[in-house]
Amino acid sequence: MAKLTGGQVVAQVLKQYGVEYVTGIPGHGIWSLTDAFLEKGSEIPFIQVYHEQSATHLADGYYRVSGKPMAAVASIGAGAANTVLGLATAYSDSTSLLCITGGPPTHMRGRGLLQELERHTDNGFPQVTDAVSKRSWVATRVEELPFIMHRAFSTMLTGRPGPAHIEVPMDVQAEAADVSLHDLARRLPVGLQQPDPLAIDKAVDVLRDSRRPVIVVGGGAITSDSADEVLALAEAWQIPVVTTWNGKGAFPEDHALFAGSVGQTGTIVGNAVASRADVVISIGCRFTDWSSSSYAQGVTFSIPPAKLIHIDIDPHEIGKNYPAEVGIVADAKPTVAAIVASLPRSSADRSEYLAELEQLKAEWETKLAGRRDSDRFPFTSQRPLGGLRSVMERDGIIVAGSGNTQGAVKQTFPVYHPRTHLTSGGFSSMGWAVPAAIGAKLAAPDRQVACVLGDGDFLMTSQEIGVCVQHDIPVVFVVQDNAGYMSIRGGQRKQTSRHIGTEFNRPDGTPYSPDFKALGQSFGLESFRVDDPADLESTYRKAFDSKAPALIEIPTDRDAAGPWVPGWWDFPVPAYIEDERQDEYWATRAKEQHL
Repeated sequence: MAKLTGGQVVAQVLKQYGVEYVTGIPGHGIWSLTDAFLEKGSEIPFIQVYHEQSATHLADGYYRVSGKPMAAVASIGAGAANTVLGLATAYSDSTSLLCITGGPPTHMRGRGLLQELERHTDNGFPQVTDAVSKRSWVATRVEELPFIMHRAFSTMLTGRPGPAHIEVPMDVQAEAADVSLHDLARRLPVGLQQPDPLAIDKAVDVLRDSRRPVIVVGGGAITSDSADEVLALAEAWQIPVVTTWNGKGAFPEDHALFAGSVGQTGTIVGNAVASRADVVISIGCRFTDWSSSSYAQGVTFSIPPAKLIHIDIDPHEIGKNYPAEVGIVADAKPTVAAIVASLPRSSADRSEYLAELEQLKAEWETKLAGRRDSDRFPFTSQRPLGGLRSVMERDGIIVAGSGNTQGAVKQTFPVYHPRTHLTSGGFSSMGWAVPAAIGAKLAAPDRQVACVLGDGDFLMTSQEIGVCVQHDIPVVFVVQDNAGYMSIRGGQRKQTSRHIGTEFNRPDGTPYSPDFKALGQSFGLESFRVDDPADLESTYRKAFDSKAPALIEIPTDRDAAGPWVPGWWDFPVPAYIEDERQDEYWATRAKEQHL
């Protein structure tokens, strides 16, 4: 038992629970808490950012690489509200972080003091966080904080990961009480959630009768550290593997059984193999519309008649979007291991199936090479990715921005290890990639980290490159500049043959773009601009060899900017568009399996 302020409780608990960094902006509403990080015995390095949104994104990227939560802090009011996008991104993608915000003093709630939201309910901000966090708490007394802190960590570290939020009012941060801090090890369950043996037997029975099985791995396969088990299952029964956006990295992409990605911007191979499968084994995949081509039958999946073995830690996902022949609520690692142990030693003859896979992959490689190996200038989206892959180390980490870059990385940039491909898949937040890459580098300081993103995405949080200089965090930022939101423009033009608000232009219609090389230099980064394809790889090498924060500007063709779209995404066509697009839309929508 010790007499501690609320701020000291938070700082000491974070230190004891193994939190290695805290990030944020210490506004007035959280001064008494952040000051405690300077107290002897609870010192934690503080990474100051320039926008609170970036603090939560940074902590998100850190978790995706390390598997350990990081803390982000923000003030009351506007500072707290700025964290919401980061919380929503982490919640959508099932990643953990702890967000701690200030709150109005408990004795002044409801008076409308500076930055309090109180017209609908006194101290209304915590209600905002309910929809974007796994759990949210408001501490009303110092004595509550040890209990709240261990519950927040338990929430983040058990079951399906997700962000947790704690509001600590200003007076609770400053006041002191006699408290005992709780030992986290004695507040967490031991071991992994095991599968029901009857469910394993049923899954094996279904798989034993399959002729064209496919494994689809989502982000849950990476979170559960089940990549070795997935590889064992694939090799034991010669089953092709496809990945979702967040599942990319769970299976080595140079393996003969890798079939590519699935969904709207998946690969032709991945969608073909998955749509023709008779059994789909889903590991940590929630079947979003992006990964399932909006559930249009036969485009990405054909469930049913294909039989689904659905493995997920969260029962909410079983049967939500597709009926499951076998639904298994358990951790993926022991579940896949149990299936492998229970399978017969040899599978059915898959020689014809695998030969078909090889043919599809050869055709895809020919198609891909046309853009990936092109020396046109301005660049295609794919050419810089091919060059980057040839230079980066095998275990280097790529952080992909949203939009065209996100899809192009998914299709073009092979990865070989878990936690080496990071993207804001479910929420696809613009502005996520820059701070997330900083968090990734903090989590893996000895590995290369490249952040590849479009100029529109970069401009949302570009100021955070200064954090790399302040703290000597050597991330390489690759800005593909096509002067606009070209992914959005592409969708608009496909849908209506026109576009609005997506090109960065001057009044005379000529493209407008900042000088990104000069911008990087002004922040103190090693900065480059590549105007000749022959200089691409050597520029990457210079950036990585500098061992310093670096920025590379790559002019990218507006009309050669996007990934291929082998799948489908449900974009309703306005009723005043009366050509064949209406017929195509309604014909494909009629195939949506959930209707």
